[in-house]
Amino acid sequence: MPFQRIQPEKLSHSVVKQIELLLLRGILRPGERLPSERELAEKLGVSRPSLREAVADLQSRGLLTARAGAGIYVAELLDSAFSESLVHLFAGHDEALFDYISFRRDLEAMAAERAARYGSDTDLKVIDTIYRKMTAAHSRPNPDEEARLDAEFHLSIVEASHNIIMLHIMRAMFNLLHQGVFYNRQMIFCQNASREDLLQQHAAINEALQRRDAQAARLAAEAHLDFVERIMSDKKRSDRNEEIARLRFEHAQGI
Repeated sequence: MPFQRIQPEKLSHSVVKQIELLLLRGILRPGERLPSERELAEKLGVSRPSLREAVADLQSRGLLTARAGAGIYVAELLDSAFSESLVHLFAGHDEALFDYISFRRDLEAMAAERAARYGSDTDLKVIDTIYRKMTAAHSRPNPDEEARLDAEFHLSIVEASHNIIMLHIMRAMFNLLHQGVFYNRQMIFCQNASREDLLQQHAAINEALQRRDAQAARLAAEAHLDFVERIMSDKKRSDRNEEIARLRFEHAQGI
């Protein structure tokens, strides 16, 4: 007969499974510090030796990392889908920049459509809350906070799509942006006209999601990334023109 005797599961294995699911679902984020050993053992209702065994297992697989005197953290590598050499290669070529934007447009349009269909009411509240924080930050001269919330807004939509593969891919994509591999997000927000356009685009995405209009959410996300692509194309053209003008100026001075 194909039946096997049920074996009781070790407590440490139950802890491992719970933390794995929190990592998989993106609830625990790369670089996030776990509670202290005592606090975490109490929260999980297990002994500290069982917790240590679970943490050691997760550390051995590169999911958690210990920092001397600072505690246990979610491994930063979970946010790095690309090797360092490939990241440097991306950074040196405009072709990679525009393929990056195109890839984000396709994925974020899909995420927005899924979020409108499958996101819970709480998911949509989170998105709306971040959008309202963006609106408040928009009135401040320094665009850094608005730019940070921009990333949070887009990631909250991906989270609301409830597709864990898409979530981890998009986190890796935004990690490249955070590192400045492709462009500086703050640069886009430094232009007043662009800031106004971006806020209106985020408003359109949010409104479509709150109405659960999947098609409108997809189109609004696509329009937003099309706008970002135009800005970057114009910036690259402007930089090239400035470089040519500088060479002409230097040459004219020597005549």
